[in-house]
Amino acid sequence: MTTSYVSNIGNGSWLRSYYFTRAAFSLVWVAAAYTVAQGKPGLAALMLVLYPAWDAAANFVDARRNGGLRSNPTQSLNVLVSLATTVAVVIALSISMNMVIAVVGVWATLSGAFQLGTGFRRWKRYGAQWAIILSGAQSMLAGVLFIGRSQTALNPQFTDIAPYVAFGAFYFFVSAIWLTVSNWRRSASGSSRGSIVDAS
Repeated sequence: MTTSYVSNIGNGSWLRSYYFTRAAFSLVWVAAAYTVAQGKPGLAALMLVLYPAWDAAANFVDARRNGGLRSNPTQSLNVLVSLATTVAVVIALSISMNMVIAVVGVWATLSGAFQLGTGFRRWKRYGAQWAIILSGAQSMLAGVLFIGRSQTALNPQFTDIAPYVAFGAFYFFVSAIWLTVSNWRRSASGSSRGSIVDAS
C-alpha cells in the first residue's frame, strides 16, 4: 500500500470518530434541553453558551488533526465565527431570548456555509461527505428561519434550538456510518490489490 493510501485510511478513521463524537455531544445536548434544563434558566443559558464554544473547539481540533488551520480555511473561519458567537450569546442573554435566537441564526447561517465548503473540499479525499454537505445547507436555511423568528412578536424558547441541534446530530451520525462503510470498502480494496501484487 502507498503512504498516501495509508494516510487516507488513518485520517478517515479519525474523521469517523470525530463525527461520532459530534453526534453524541449533540444528542446529549438535546436530551438535556428537554429534561434537566427545563425550568432552570441558568443551566439553559450555560448550554446556549456551551454549544458554539464546543463547535469552535471541535473544528479547531479537527483542523489541527488534518493538516492545520492554514490548510483548512473553512474550518479556521468556523472556529472564529463560533468563538465570536459564544461571546455574542453571552451578551444577548442579558438582552432577550429574541436576540439570542438572532445570534444563533447568524451563526447557523455562517457555520453552515463553512461546513458546506469543508464537505466539498473533503469529498475527493475521503468520500462519504454528502450528509455533511446536506447538513451545511440545512444549517444555512435554519439560520435564516431563526433570524426571521427572532423578529416576530412571539417569545422564542430555549428549546426552539433543540431540533436544529438534533438534525446536526443525525447528519453527523449518518456521516460516521457512511464513512465507516467507505473505509471498510477501501481497506478491502487495498488488501485485494496487495494480494494481487504479492501473488505476481
